[in-house]
Amino acid sequence: MDSSNSKPAAEVAQDVSPMFKIYEDGRVERLIGNEIVPPSFDPKKSVDSKDVVIAVSVDHRRAPENPVPCAHEDSWAALKWVASHADGQGPEDWLNHYTDFERVFIYGDSAGGNIAHHMVMRLPREILDGFNVVGIVLAHTYFWGKEPVGDETTDAETRASIEKMWRAACPGTSGCDDPLINPFVGSSLANLRCKKVQVHVAEKDLMRDRGWFYYEKLKESGWGGEAEIVESKGEPHIFYLLSPTCDSVVAMRKKIASFFNEI
Repeated sequence: MDSSNSKPAAEVAQDVSPMFKIYEDGRVERLIGNEIVPPSFDPKKSVDSKDVVIAVSVDHRRAPENPVPCAHEDSWAALKWVASHADGQGPEDWLNHYTDFERVFIYGDSAGGNIAHHMVMRLPREILDGFNVVGIVLAHTYFWGKEPVGDETTDAETRASIEKMWRAACPGTSGCDDPLINPFVGSSLANLRCKKVQVHVAEKDLMRDRGWFYYEKLKESGWGGEAEIVESKGEPHIFYLLSPTCDSVVAMRKKIASFFNEI
C-alpha cells in the first residue's frame, strides 16, 4: 500500500500521565475519567436522580481542552440555575417539587472539591433568597502550593510534575500559588458561606496534607462553623472510584450520609 501521502502521527507536546496527553496538533487524549454514571432510582432508599439538559450543565467543560477557570464558571452558572428554582417557579418541575432549598449540600472530589470550595466562597454574589447551602463535602481535594505543608513531599521532581499538570489545565496561571489552586492566597477561609464542612483525605494521597492543612486553617480562620476531617488509612487518591465496594468506601459513604442527615 502506498503510504507516501499519509501524514505522520502528531507528536506528544505535553505528557501529563496518568491523566491526559496533549499532542502538537491540539488533540487531547484523556486517559482516565471518561466514565459517566447514569441517573437511577433506588426504591429501598427512596432516592431518585435525573439528568437535566439546560443551557449549562454541572457536567462542566474540562481542561485542558477548555482551560481553567471554564469549569468553575460552568459550575457557577449551573448553581445559579438550580437556585432559580428556590421560589418554586423554576423551569424544571422536578426540582420545584422535590428539592429542599433551605438544606442544600455541595460535594466535590479531587478537582471537583476545588470547584466546590470556590463555589461556596462565591455564594454571597448573585444568589437568590431561599437558597441556603448549609454544608459541603470536600474529598481528596485538588489544592496545591509552591511551598510544602505538613509532611507533604519535598521531592522536586514530584512537585514539578504536579505544577506541570496545573499549568496544562490553566495556561494563564501565575503558578502554584494561584488562588484557584491555593485557597490560602488572596482570600480568607473565614468567608466560607456555609456552616458545616466535612473534609476527606486518604493516607497515601499526595494531596493528603493539603486536606489536613485546609481543615486546620479553616478552624483557625474565625469562620465560626463546624468542621470535621476523615482519613482513610492505607488508601490512595480517589480510591472510591477504583474500588467502589471496598470496606473503606462503605465507611466513607456512611460518614457522608451522616453528615447530610445531621443538619
